[in-house]
Amino acid sequence: MQTIFLIIFYFSVAAVVYVYIGYLLLVALIGAFRVRRVKKGIVQPGISILISAYNEEKNIDSTLKNKLELDYDPEKIEMIVVSDGSTDKTDEIVKTYAHNRVRLIRQEPRAGKTAALNRAVVEATGEVLVFSDANSIWEKNALKHLVHNFHDPQVGYVTGKMIYLNPDGSTIGDGSTAYMRYENILWKAETLTGSIVGVDGGIDAIRRKLYRPMRADQLPDFVLPLMVVEEGYRVVFEPEAVLTESSLDKGGDEYKMRVRVSLRSFWALKDMKSLLSLKRFRLYTLQLWSHKVLRYLCFIFLLTAYASNLFLWNSGTFFQGTFVLQTLFYVSAALFPFLEGNGIRLRLLRLFYYFCLVNFAFAHALVKFLLGRKQVVWEPRKG
Repeated sequence: MQTIFLIIFYFSVAAVVYVYIGYLLLVALIGAFRVRRVKKGIVQPGISILISAYNEEKNIDSTLKNKLELDYDPEKIEMIVVSDGSTDKTDEIVKTYAHNRVRLIRQEPRAGKTAALNRAVVEATGEVLVFSDANSIWEKNALKHLVHNFHDPQVGYVTGKMIYLNPDGSTIGDGSTAYMRYENILWKAETLTGSIVGVDGGIDAIRRKLYRPMRADQLPDFVLPLMVVEEGYRVVFEPEAVLTESSLDKGGDEYKMRVRVSLRSFWALKDMKSLLSLKRFRLYTLQLWSHKVLRYLCFIFLLTAYASNLFLWNSGTFFQGTFVLQTLFYVSAALFPFLEGNGIRLRLLRLFYYFCLVNFAFAHALVKFLLGRKQVVWEPRKG
């Protein structure tokens, strides 16, 4: 029996290390020997910026102003805002920009972001479709950097770099900032191997000819890039195309968002399961399994590592030490909200807390997926 627990323990620890460290090192190594640099160039195609908005009266004005101030030929930009059943002043604000090549589409009844994008694409005229969230603020040269990647005929989809603004240093902002830094490093490495896994929905671009309508329950930030890869084109990361958004300042808000995104990602993986077969896509399949599937299931390895370690307590001081360290990790993560509420802010514990929050969200999402639950609409972020 002890042998079984030893196998479970070492396998579980190895799996966690691979998901968060080993895979990054593997991709970096592959990229060093199989470099596929993007052939960037100065191009300025017609652009359609598509924005789905639900009750975004607090953000939509600044977002539209931001897009009108981009360093790009204004005659080559159109903006289409789909108001997804908004009940506030979102529609009225958008209408005031009608003279600036901004069009409003009213989606009624409310049907979610994916349905809104499908509807907007039908009326879009740009050669390149660019997606923005209603609260995303782009740097002035972000659009130029984004589209320069399309000089390479093999590039079908480009995503930019997210930076969370968090002036008060709140818990989740710091945690999500570290998470995005890690993702950006990973995306840079993946781009050199061919295509990245996952994108940031706040600043993305796709060749119009590659857009495929999606079901309302599908996650466009995940399904659409997978469709592009399936068509034989590359999905790449452009670190110079920067957007900023306010971070979520409450653990509950971040948790709900992570559950929602993870749930839709599980369904996306099911819908695009052909990409999980090594027969056709090989390297990208390895990336998809490592970057997404195993990361979403990593909570299982964390649980088995802890449980097996408990059964190995009497096997020596090494296992007693690893069990104590694991216990301290989880206890400190659980105590962090209380400590922060009392003015005790420790950056390392913030990361522990965020790591646990994200993995709890993955577990919650998997349960909902196995129960057949889907989520199409949601409330705007409370950044």
